[in-house]
Amino acid sequence: MKDAIQHLLLDALLALHNDGALSETPDIETIEVSRTRDAAHGDFASNIAMKSARLAKTNPRELAQRIVDALPANDLIEKTEIAGPGFINFFVKAAATQSVITRIIEQGERYGASTVGEGQTVQVEFVSANPTGPLHVGHGRGAAYGAVVANLLDTLGFKVHREYYVNDAGRQMHILAVSVWLRYLELAGETLPFPSNGYQGDYIWDIGATLHREHGDAYRHPTETVFADIPADAPEGDKEVHIDALIERARDLLGEEKYRDVFDLALNTLVDNIRNDLAQFGVHYDEWFSERSLMESSAVETCIDKLQAAGQLYEKDGALWFRSTAFGDEKDRVVRRENGQTTYFASDIAYHLNKLERGFDKMIDIWGADHHGYVPRVRAALQAMGQDPETLDILLIQFAVLYQGGEKLAMSTRSGEFVTLRELRERVGTDAARFFYVMRRHDQHLDFDLDLATSKTSENPVYYVQYAHARICSVLRQAEERGVQPGEADLSRLVERHETDLITHLAKYPEQVEKAGLNREPHRIAQYLRELAHLFHGYYNAHQFLVDDEALRDARLRLCEASRVVLRNGLALLDVSAPEAM
Repeated sequence: MKDAIQHLLLDALLALHNDGALSETPDIETIEVSRTRDAAHGDFASNIAMKSARLAKTNPRELAQRIVDALPANDLIEKTEIAGPGFINFFVKAAATQSVITRIIEQGERYGASTVGEGQTVQVEFVSANPTGPLHVGHGRGAAYGAVVANLLDTLGFKVHREYYVNDAGRQMHILAVSVWLRYLELAGETLPFPSNGYQGDYIWDIGATLHREHGDAYRHPTETVFADIPADAPEGDKEVHIDALIERARDLLGEEKYRDVFDLALNTLVDNIRNDLAQFGVHYDEWFSERSLMESSAVETCIDKLQAAGQLYEKDGALWFRSTAFGDEKDRVVRRENGQTTYFASDIAYHLNKLERGFDKMIDIWGADHHGYVPRVRAALQAMGQDPETLDILLIQFAVLYQGGEKLAMSTRSGEFVTLRELRERVGTDAARFFYVMRRHDQHLDFDLDLATSKTSENPVYYVQYAHARICSVLRQAEERGVQPGEADLSRLVERHETDLITHLAKYPEQVEKAGLNREPHRIAQYLRELAHLFHGYYNAHQFLVDDEALRDARLRLCEASRVVLRNGLALLDVSAPEAM
């Protein structure tokens, strides 16, 4: 409906331009139409007269009247009013508003979809948690948010590529490998002090047990040999130096082949677990991209060479630094350490250049809020290599805090004391978890209340929305059992306040999908569905649907069906089920 009003305004402006009243040819992109907040001011409003008054060399109210007079004949507008400094308010005919019911039912699952994306390719990279442990509830928020952003962009006509970046080449993976090996040694009969900086969860024991089961004592070395001359651990020594020395000792004692076996067992076990957890959570990817592949293809060194050739690198203290301050970063960044190893940042640069080389028009990175420092440096690196940094959107997800019985639950991957995404899903179900995760803006902290998520009351938002869908299905089943199958109906019979409010809200759905997708704001859909459920529950409680008046009955059943379609479509965007009975 908003689009229809835009085109009516465009026709009016073109007519004024052809008459010489406007000096420039009007463009549909410049015509803003929005819903009014107060029904007393109509259904829609436009500020086009104020925006175009200079071109018309007249005052906005006078131009507004000329635009209204030039509007072509139509079956959409009941009347117009000129308000304030030159707003044009549009009052839509009841029949035009009611016609959305028929359109919703005819379009079905396509209602809300559009072609605004025009086939542009967008890569959405999300979660990408280091495979050093199971996914916890914090990762779950990024998973739910990223998946819905991708769904929204799909619905808007973008070509979306969903990707998980597997950090399988960094220092944390070596800490993971040595943690597994040390647990294996304990299972093989060795007694040893476990490093304070090692990974300590039960899953490390499980992987160590697999290594022992498959290889027996083939990877065993005496504790005395393993820890001989190793620098002290914290608190007496430096825990970072201690763990790095243990990594080198493991590589020396095992040899590269056996060390790689331990490394790959840990990596593959955890990546498989992550892949399975996300699949069970309804999150699927087009590609799992390996950081190690960048190393093996020399892509990282190629990027460093490009930056060097562009004069953007310099040496200091034996390391190679990128001049990121020249592009707005707070300090310069190391790309190659004094020991010759490239940094995670260097891999990040190569990864983003790889994305562009694959031909994506837009890149969307969804990172945890603790990665905020990476935003300016990655943008700076792209700009330094001659790429447009505006092709990259980086969205930061604030932390999710889990509460049960009013108490906060811990989430520490290193210590192993955390609630996993799998445990959350098993406790509250995938539907509740997916809905709760996207109820708030991604840049706001989220308090996840386990007790609320498992309750079956109107206070639980996902239960409330799903119950509205189930109620509609119950009404439609009752109608079918009575042999009632409404087809075309006299929608003009829908004049009750509950009905007109519900119809107006249904008509807003495509606008909300577009705003949610283009602004990366899935919470808009969750809020919209809660409001829709509230309106329907109010309608259900105030009116009978299967009344003796057949015309009224059929019109109300059509409104119920349209409401069911929109509830189902919205829940599908969130990857939440729409149950037919509860």
